Amino acid sequence: MDARVKFRHLQTFLEVAGQRSVGKAADALAITQPAVTRTIRELEDILGVSLFEREGRGIRISHFGEVFLKHAGESLAAVQRGIDSVAQARTFEGPPVRIGTLPTASATFMPDVVAQFLNGGTGSPVTIVSGENRFLLDSLRRGELDLVVGRLAAPEVMSGLSFEPLYSEEVTIVVGAGHPLLARRNFSLRALSDYTVLMPTRGSVIRPFVDRLLLSNGIPDLPHIIETVSDSFGRAYIARNPAAWIISRGVVADDIASGRFAALSLDMRETRGAVGLTTPAETDPSASLTLMKQTIRDHVAAHPGRV
Repeated sequence: MDARVKFRHLQTFLEVAGQRSVGKAADALAITQPAVTRTIRELEDILGVSLFEREGRGIRISHFGEVFLKHAGESLAAVQRGIDSVAQARTFEGPPVRIGTLPTASATFMPDVVAQFLNGGTGSPVTIVSGENRFLLDSLRRGELDLVVGRLAAPEVMSGLSFEPLYSEEVTIVVGAGHPLLARRNFSLRALSDYTVLMPTRGSVIRPFVDRLLLSNGIPDLPHIIETVSDSFGRAYIARNPAAWIISRGVVADDIASGRFAALSLDMRETRGAVGLTTPAETDPSASLTLMKQTIRDHVAAHPGRV
């Protein structure tokens, strides 16, 4: 490694790459925008290439930046693992297991998995973080997470990461019990235009599946939408309003089973996607992380109809 490349260069580069914005990166790092720009220019001078390019009013990562991204993320993650190892040695605890989960996993099997893992007595503290897929994967690259549990992301987002599928899941459209759409015999997706529809945000992993479903039914857009990935907001909103919620089925499986919500009778097979484990490529997991992954596999295998 070139001795001129410092930790701050890697940290700043990864933050700008993740945020796609110098301003947002500066806020996240608690430094000024000029300091971010100066650090990126120093790194570009060392490497002899441009890492970012202008795109409209914003920026995008260059080809050389994409090449450097994987290795920068691995380097920062290695430093983070070293810091964690020192902390473990001082406290005599097992290594921490930091997991990012999408709502579909958080609402179904992960609570049982974590409880089973803790009963194993590894001494490893567990951290669960929820958020949008891109945020979780960026955190995984930076070494802030060890594992992400959720849907397989688009190929361009998976650089430097490895995915292990567990099962497949489809998107569903749910409404509150007694919603007028449930009384219709000849229902079509166009009927959603008469109601407010809760949609996954544009940065979410299931949004492309939803957009393709609507387009294939001749619906380029819906007039009344709320974009959200908050399952608590979604539940509260459709319980109080005659709206529809487009969401991964696992998130609302218990609500459907209890009769609180009802899924609209539609063929949603084209929205099916793989759910699994995403980890940094070419890294050796700790014994605790290996156990956590196996606990997830065993639970999914033992409860195929409940995930």
